Amino acid sequence: MRISRAQPGPVFAQPASGRPVLDVREPLAHDAAIMRKKRLLGLLCSVFLLHLAAAESPPAFPSERFRAHVEFLADDLLEGRDTGTRGHEVAARYVASQFQAFGLEPGGDDGGWFQRVTLQQTVRGAERGSVTITGPQGVARFVHADNALVRMNGREPVQDVSAPLVFVGYGVEDRLLGLDDYRGLDVKGKIVVALRGFPKGMPSEEGAHVAATKAEAAQRHGAIGFVSVATLQSEKADPWTRRLRYADDPDYGWVDADGREHQDAPGIRVGASLNGPAAEALFAGSARTLDHIRLEADKPDARPRGFALQTRIRIQVESSSQRVTSPNVIGILRGTDPALASEYVVLLAHLDHIGVSIARAGEPADQDRINNGALDNATGIATMLEVARAAAAAPTQPRRSLLFLATTAEEKGLIGAEYFVRHPTVPVGQIVGAVGLDMPLLLYPFTDVIAFGADHSSFGRLVADAVTPMNLTLAPDPMPEQGVFTRSDHYSFVKQGVPAVFLVTGFANGGEKVWPEFLGGPYHSPNDDLSQKIDWQAGARFAEANYRIMRAIADADAPPLWVEGDFFGDTFAPKGLRAEK
Repeated sequence: MRISRAQPGPVFAQPASGRPVLDVREPLAHDAAIMRKKRLLGLLCSVFLLHLAAAESPPAFPSERFRAHVEFLADDLLEGRDTGTRGHEVAARYVASQFQAFGLEPGGDDGGWFQRVTLQQTVRGAERGSVTITGPQGVARFVHADNALVRMNGREPVQDVSAPLVFVGYGVEDRLLGLDDYRGLDVKGKIVVALRGFPKGMPSEEGAHVAATKAEAAQRHGAIGFVSVATLQSEKADPWTRRLRYADDPDYGWVDADGREHQDAPGIRVGASLNGPAAEALFAGSARTLDHIRLEADKPDARPRGFALQTRIRIQVESSSQRVTSPNVIGILRGTDPALASEYVVLLAHLDHIGVSIARAGEPADQDRINNGALDNATGIATMLEVARAAAAAPTQPRRSLLFLATTAEEKGLIGAEYFVRHPTVPVGQIVGAVGLDMPLLLYPFTDVIAFGADHSSFGRLVADAVTPMNLTLAPDPMPEQGVFTRSDHYSFVKQGVPAVFLVTGFANGGEKVWPEFLGGPYHSPNDDLSQKIDWQAGARFAEANYRIMRAIADADAPPLWVEGDFFGDTFAPKGLRAEK
């Protein structure tokens, strides 16, 4: 083959052997051609490097876009986005319209944007609830919302259950942690009495998990009811007076395939929390008083042993239920790597808030009662939307698929997220990681982020590396005693074995002051509205941080892995691969 002399570049002659050799008869043309080729290669390299830089740099995150999302979602016209209300439906359609505008694919039911969750709402009836305790000191009756909080049961509208009582310590049981408060106790057909919380000195996140599974433990041992009493520690963390504020709130649960309200422990038919004289009456005639048990429980690593009580209890309550529906909203950006596109990385935020407060006696008629939920959690949804927009518009698309999930009924008990993982619209086994966004406080120029749960998996290093180019640091959990890792929507994914973190703005550069001020003031009140001095540039910056994190997970060769020996990994994904500590 011979290259035309009209083309730039060296000229080759074709010898008999068929191998091209350089024709040295035109050295000047050859040298000029080499120079032209070098310039062309240099130009091509420059273009390639510029393209690569554009692909690796995150898209712009205009603060105006972030602000527009929050201002719409927190507007009074949406009336606090309560689950099952018109305001929440409007918010859900807004999110779906944004997903569609970005070019995402619908990820809901039947090819649509929504996953409809059927919920059962249960409210108190004429007999609001009472407990009657009979023992050596006679009979004592306590009514609901005084020194008793009586649990309703959506499966039994009229309840009247009596049984003997057994004290079971904290009522916790876990093989990996070596806990068994039921050892040697017979609770079959009886109602158990347990201390609230978990043993003092126990790691808070593991403790929060076992505390949340007490009803299942009681059911496994044949109990039919569960009564809790406070320890000195739990009363400080969650005072009885605070709990009374929510005494008459409706209960919610999602409806199972059998048409009944889903319950993790349906065998536990009745339940109550008791305070003051009601709690003390449970231990009448016993060798140990409640005061003695509380003093013991207040010591580090103490675990009061259980024993049969000399009393029995009667729990009565009436309720009525109705069905409501409320949607999760789901959008998907398909991955581009044939080997990884079937795996999903989830970014989720709850769309619901608590709606309009009930008017109280003596309040002015025109008092603001709309709980707008600007920071809880319109800012989380705005972050998710801006990450979705940026990912869809990026020059280089992610290798793994991204799933964006706006959940419902988080404020009712993490119901929307739990429903999704129990009824996933993509195979839950193909979800490799999840990042939860709930109430990022954007009231100051944050310089660090907190990824609750980062120590449990390789997420920690991944998040730290992803935000380093933004001069952000990953801070440790500043309030480990709160067990925050188990208290938001992402934890539903953890319980399916998926490594997950819950990301918020950190305590540095003013955050340490802002967080307690917000939680003690605007949180869950009409003051969480647009009158707050929200730092919109901080919102855009938080969105960029989450974009970087999502792309890091989506583009990595390996997915996030549970750390070797981690409790949550060993509990929920015992056979999975592990990362080194």
